[in-house]
Amino acid sequence: MSGLKLCILSSEILPYAKTGGLADVAGAYIRNLNRLGHEVYGFMPLYAPVRTAHPELQPVLGAQHLALGVGGTEYRFSVLTASYPGTDAAMYFVDCPALYDRAGFYTADPDEHRRFILFTRAALETCSRLGISPDVFHCNDWHTAFLPLYLKTLYSSHGAFQASHSVLTIHNIGYQGRMPAAAIEDLGVDRAGQWLDPGDLAGGVINSLKTGIKFADVVTTVSPTYAREIHDGPLGMGMQSTLQARPDAVIGILNGVDYEAWDPRHDPSLTAHFGPHDLRGKQTNKEQLLATARLDPTPTRPLISMVSRLAEQKGIDLLIELLPALLQERDFALMVLGSGESRYVQFFDSLARRFPGRVAFRNGYDEAMAHLIEAGADIFLMPSRYEPCGLNQMYSLRYGTIPIVRNTGGLADSVQHFDPATGQGTGCVFNDYDSEAARWAIGTVLDWYGAPQSWRRVMENAMAQDFSWTRQILEYDALYRGLGGARAG
Repeated sequence: MSGLKLCILSSEILPYAKTGGLADVAGAYIRNLNRLGHEVYGFMPLYAPVRTAHPELQPVLGAQHLALGVGGTEYRFSVLTASYPGTDAAMYFVDCPALYDRAGFYTADPDEHRRFILFTRAALETCSRLGISPDVFHCNDWHTAFLPLYLKTLYSSHGAFQASHSVLTIHNIGYQGRMPAAAIEDLGVDRAGQWLDPGDLAGGVINSLKTGIKFADVVTTVSPTYAREIHDGPLGMGMQSTLQARPDAVIGILNGVDYEAWDPRHDPSLTAHFGPHDLRGKQTNKEQLLATARLDPTPTRPLISMVSRLAEQKGIDLLIELLPALLQERDFALMVLGSGESRYVQFFDSLARRFPGRVAFRNGYDEAMAHLIEAGADIFLMPSRYEPCGLNQMYSLRYGTIPIVRNTGGLADSVQHFDPATGQGTGCVFNDYDSEAARWAIGTVLDWYGAPQSWRRVMENAMAQDFSWTRQILEYDALYRGLGGARAG
């Protein structure tokens, strides 16, 4: 079966730029679609730190110092390229210093929307100039969500795109790319008002993600359960009616895991490796983690861990109510790695001071520490209020670190509640978003830990799960190939 031409647009792509899971997933698309034999082109902005860190990038002939107007401003952009690591897929970086030479990848600047309007249009311009005729443009989140509209307006007469389709993946519907209605001129679309949501315009805003949902040929999100949750309930964040207007065009595909990086049998971040049939290395990693975190060297005490953004979405409020009392009632240790809202940072700081030797908190993110936590902890806690997909629960399964998750989004799709009576299941799943439900879940898993036969069984079940991208990417392959005549309009 012949390969397709695929353009993947994302505001961040691993290993070049990362602030969250979007980068991991975008990189996985490129790598795994290329392995299936597709002709893949990745596009992202050339942020200043990326330019500094990647001197190997080369200018693209015929795509230098190009002019592109956004509103009343003419910008100049150039395109640089490199092969995506380990593949023959081409990466293209849109270099526009006036927009991307900022302190961070994202800003609160008034021209933030222009940064991604230009990026999206520059990707289309680059394809046109280089003679690339994609079968599918795969857009990710609000940053590139105007592309489906552009295919139907500004670029509808471009021969290169006559057979092109668009897929928009929503990684987190809470981030919608809302901008002032005055930005309508920045879109560069004639009579743009007839294409945009009239209610939003009347309210003085333009919603980038809503526009993409309306005009993409297919809309995907990163787990089947999350696709249902955003369609009907409050997790739709105001997008419910827009999604309900396209019931057959919205599907959920669970993200995969990169087991080349996240597998305890060969994890390059670990000094002691292990697998389901020889767990001695897990104990070694636990001892190393306890020492590194300055926790009491008691390897028989269960160690609960978290690696998380410290945000309300992640269920931290439940733990503020719960953990101080539970640490007095039950014998366990806690290791937390993460950064975020100051109130949550202060909570974990104070908890570590109150329970020295039993609670450790690292404010920030450390990739090597994240791997050691997955390998050395016994239990992984993810009490999220909502979770479009989540990756850490899937990492935890492979490392035999039993996840405690709430029954939402990708957590519900990847963790099955363990039943000691039947020996079936891979972790602990609780339903209600309240501290009593979380208390029950933590207590239940601590009880399993105290029953060695049950604990060994749930670990074996967990480590046998396969959420590899080599499996999950086949769903995207089938989606792209099935697009032949499906055009949103």
